[in-house]
Amino acid sequence: MEMPMPAPGQEPHPTPSDATPRRPFIVGIGAGGRSVSSTERAVSLTLKAVEAMGARTEMFGGERLWGLPLYDPTGDARTPQEEALLDAVRRADGFIIGTPAYHGGVAGIVKNALDLLEDTARDTRPYLDGRPVGLVVTAYGWQATGVTLTSMRSITHALRGWPTPVALTLNATGGLFDEAGAFKDARCDDTVRLIAGQIMSFALGRSGGQTAAAQACVG
Repeated sequence: MEMPMPAPGQEPHPTPSDATPRRPFIVGIGAGGRSVSSTERAVSLTLKAVEAMGARTEMFGGERLWGLPLYDPTGDARTPQEEALLDAVRRADGFIIGTPAYHGGVAGIVKNALDLLEDTARDTRPYLDGRPVGLVVTAYGWQATGVTLTSMRSITHALRGWPTPVALTLNATGGLFDEAGAFKDARCDDTVRLIAGQIMSFALGRSGGQTAAAQACVG
């Protein structure tokens, strides 16, 4: 029997008879300033957690996001930087999206990247359609994290994605990382593993998963 061909822009999914287990492709999007920000570090650590569970990953941090021009919905051509993001999104099985909370809202650099996804509106699988999205929010104070997380969940729904039940909210007031780049608070590592497990379970079509939560960092 002939197997169906994958839709344009999507990776073929192995059949159950394949000896090698499928490795979901998870895309990270998140940054604040042009240098490596707390948000980018937190998204990268979450990507490392899904890698440890067998995923392939690609990160769009500050350097790549600042290279995107301001989204122009009437533009006829896209830059190589824009095409790289669109290609990764089209192939992705899941996402980790992070933003700093700027005045209670999503950072412009992150929103600009998400606005570009309008180019996928007429795809067979548009936007973030049907895929899990882990969310990361950093801020100087807890109030802004909650407001911004609510906004990010609304944006994810609008883009037809499934935000994971657990999110990572981080209060950067006292510093988040040690000299080695790891979280100072081990409970944040627990939360990252929860998010990674939920993304992988969804991407692989499994049910169940861990239920314990690290309350200090869960959004």
